[in-house]
Amino acid sequence: MNSKNLKILLSLFTLNSVSLYLYFSSHPDHHHHLHRNQSPVYHYSLTENNSHHLPITVKPWPILPSYLPWSQNPNVPFRSCEAYFGNGFTQRVDPLKPISETNRKLGSGGGGGGAGWFRCFYSETLRSSICEGGRIRMVPERILMSKGGEKLESVIGRGEDEELPNFEAGAFEIEVSDKTRNGKRLVDEEFLNNYVQEGAIDRHTMRGLVDSIRLADSTEFICSEWIEEPTLLVTRYEYANMFHTVTDWYSAYVASRVTGLPNRPHLVFVDGHCETQLEEMWRALFSSLNYAKNFRGPVCFRHAILSPLGYETALFKGLTENINCQGASAHDLWQNPDDRKTARLSEFGEMIRAAFDLPLDRHHVPKPVAGHNILFVRREDYLAHPRHGGKVQTRLSNEQQVFDSVKNWALKHSDCKLNIINGLFAHVSMKEQVRAIQDASVIIGAHGAGLTHIVSATPGAVVLEIISSEYRRPHFELIAGWKGLEYHPIYLSGSYADPPVVLDELKRILKSLRC
Repeated sequence: MNSKNLKILLSLFTLNSVSLYLYFSSHPDHHHHLHRNQSPVYHYSLTENNSHHLPITVKPWPILPSYLPWSQNPNVPFRSCEAYFGNGFTQRVDPLKPISETNRKLGSGGGGGGAGWFRCFYSETLRSSICEGGRIRMVPERILMSKGGEKLESVIGRGEDEELPNFEAGAFEIEVSDKTRNGKRLVDEEFLNNYVQEGAIDRHTMRGLVDSIRLADSTEFICSEWIEEPTLLVTRYEYANMFHTVTDWYSAYVASRVTGLPNRPHLVFVDGHCETQLEEMWRALFSSLNYAKNFRGPVCFRHAILSPLGYETALFKGLTENINCQGASAHDLWQNPDDRKTARLSEFGEMIRAAFDLPLDRHHVPKPVAGHNILFVRREDYLAHPRHGGKVQTRLSNEQQVFDSVKNWALKHSDCKLNIINGLFAHVSMKEQVRAIQDASVIIGAHGAGLTHIVSATPGAVVLEIISSEYRRPHFELIAGWKGLEYHPIYLSGSYADPPVVLDELKRILKSLRC
């Protein structure tokens, strides 16, 4: 191992140690609990007879080549790349401050009584907050929605309104020691308007969750189960769409980093959506996954984090706002910080690959003897959700013809070996989809949610997007730019692509790859 790599490893170890110290010193309830129980990584489920289930271990954060510290920095410039993609959540507000350690009372069933706390970190750039709290109780019967997590085939025809949560007062509660505050709201309308803004979202479920939180004294704070490790609470909208799900993944990842979690958190979906193929990635990214309605009674969280809606990420806001950021390597930004450059999406893409134990060498490229992989991301019919008919909209009317032309041309290409990968992803595991993206030198596809996979592409990959006249949207040009990937569009007058035009563009790209 050379001295440069050794320095990088030592730096990452130091950053991880500092993160652990900051987490346990800044999250009062965990500090108190660990002092007595000496165990940061167990999930205890308390039944009526107080017997303990076996512990469930949590997943550690992987070492990511593009990782940069997520420390709180109040001087992050407004609308800088770090404010959009990293830790721009610099304004802290504390609706409920923790009781000091010396004033805490020891109690049964998971720790000291009246030690609840709640705070939010607000981003002026994103107009969004990441909130977290301790000793929070969720009462599933006060959340009106379908159960969630069912097999898709068993809920065909179910309406979306049934799946989105409606929160009754007290759906969530925080324990307090002052009995005079029992039943009172945690926050008022002014707080919500300032820090959990509805924006253009008709039904802001996370705002509804925060609005439902009531204070409860220790005599009424009874739990059938305690989750001892940090847990992300997530509500989703377009949960079966790859692009919108990536925005949810990214929001959950950012929330975990901003709150300084020492390990990957558990995950609870506070919605009633059924299972989808994309759930495989949720399970890979985080320590465990459950649905709110699957708990048999009130469940208490030692530490809960509320993940902002995917609509509030830069990935989505960039469709309507001018986010002038360019992808760069973390190494370059560490040495020369630049407000107009970011490595955060590269870091996130590495997190996705690491979740599936795929290699993270940032210089990973196919070996010359193996040639170049050209991945053609395609659209195919599949049943996406209960209200879906199983037919996808055609974005490229002659997709099969274009694919066949590329494949036949590649067979005759003699300058270097070309491997054409048929990217029919609808019935392929998420791990194999991510592997195909990672191994691709060139990624081709018509405009469609499947192209969002380029967030996991490796440095040097080239994106070729075929764009029909009906779908001229900047989703993937933006992601490519924020990742620092080379991007080439082919604009169509309708939905038909002339194969020779596609081949000419592909030849120019391969020439730049010295092939």
